[in-house]
Amino acid sequence: MRFNGFTYLISEGFSNVFKNKKGTVISLITMICAMFMFGAAFAIGQNVNHVMEQVQASQGIEVFILDDATDEQTNTLEAEIKKIDGVSTVTYKSKEQALESAKEAFKEYPDAIAGYTEEYIFPASFIVMLTDLSKAEGVESTIATLENVKNIRSSNDTMNTLLKISNGIRIAIIVVFAGLLVIAMTIISNTIKLTVHARRKEISIMKYVGATNSFIRGPFLVEGIIIGFVAACITIALVTIAYDYVVAGIEASDILQTMNITLLHYSEILKMVSVVYVILGIGIGMFGSAFSMKKYLEV
Repeated sequence: MRFNGFTYLISEGFSNVFKNKKGTVISLITMICAMFMFGAAFAIGQNVNHVMEQVQASQGIEVFILDDATDEQTNTLEAEIKKIDGVSTVTYKSKEQALESAKEAFKEYPDAIAGYTEEYIFPASFIVMLTDLSKAEGVESTIATLENVKNIRSSNDTMNTLLKISNGIRIAIIVVFAGLLVIAMTIISNTIKLTVHARRKEISIMKYVGATNSFIRGPFLVEGIIIGFVAACITIALVTIAYDYVVAGIEASDILQTMNITLLHYSEILKMVSVVYVILGIGIGMFGSAFSMKKYLEV
């Protein structure tokens, strides 16, 4: 009996999809448009976070070492810096490397550094990279208390700006997601409501002969799930094509190449996007159908 009931729900759900072609097409188009916007917002958000991580990773603290510090003292200082919470990596930069860096930075203006040919003019240092930019001030304060530290150079203003931008983008994406979800649910609900309204007499007859609300609601829920799943699959295909095309154009620009910044390849977010779309499509279709039928199932 349970198997027959389940078979009935599935067969009726598929039957409804093809029986109400106009409503099905409208629901599909509406869901695809809404989910495509979701995908665009999701892809943008993922790439913005990826870019911010790359920019943040390039922001470090340079700790200059006292000129008369011995090798043992330098090694001790490095070990102490590595123990600080928030420190990712510590890279030693010798006096010779500092001189070469200066020459590279001023290679277009050789006269500006023509007199600086001795390594001792540029002190050795440690380049300290952080696990989290929000810990920059704390890390810098701790390093300042250590011995054999000549001075510290950091970009606190830049780091704070990056943090604000990153947090602002995350909040904006959450707001966009929430707004699109409400819009999608409302549109889908109203679209399915038209289909339910057209079959109100059939629903009334089924209630009259004793059918339960769950039994009546079942085929419509299955219909919503089918439409949602199909819409998710179509949208995944569309987003894949659009993403590859847009990213290829952006990556070809000189700006990203100059900044040495890369964007996420679609294969890196495909699994997450697919899961989100399937859950989103089935969820919107199912809850949209359930909400639309409430009026017609009231006793």
